Amino acid sequence: MSDTAKPSVLFVCVHNAGRSQMAAAFLAHLAGDRVLVNSAGSLPADQVNPAAVAAMAEVGIDITSAAPRVLTAEAVQASDYVITMGCGDACPVFPGRTYLDWQLDDPAGKGVDAVRPIRDEIRRRVEALTAEIAPR
Repeated sequence: MSDTAKPSVLFVCVHNAGRSQMAAAFLAHLAGDRVLVNSAGSLPADQVNPAAVAAMAEVGIDITSAAPRVLTAEAVQASDYVITMGCGDACPVFPGRTYLDWQLDDPAGKGVDAVRPIRDEIRRRVEALTAEIAPR
């Protein structure tokens, strides 16, 4: 684990505009200060996907202030868990990290109706991850 007693998780997708932003927001919401949460993208977009923002607002989580960030080797190295969502080849690998690849549809270019099932699957996976790495 990282230098702190808290596990650190990095969610990575291509644009850091949908899947990884929703996952990071769910983990921060569910685990609170028991986990350090970050997200990044291999080719970050200019803004978070508006449909993802709307879908998360429906479940009471505000990601309007989130901004896509570029994936760096330092961010990966500083994380205990690295969860990729469609960009695994672009993510550097360091010993001692736990890597998971979540196969999820890309919400890019989709409306909120199409993003809801993606959001719900991300929530399900984040709930399981939270139970595993940051039990109450």
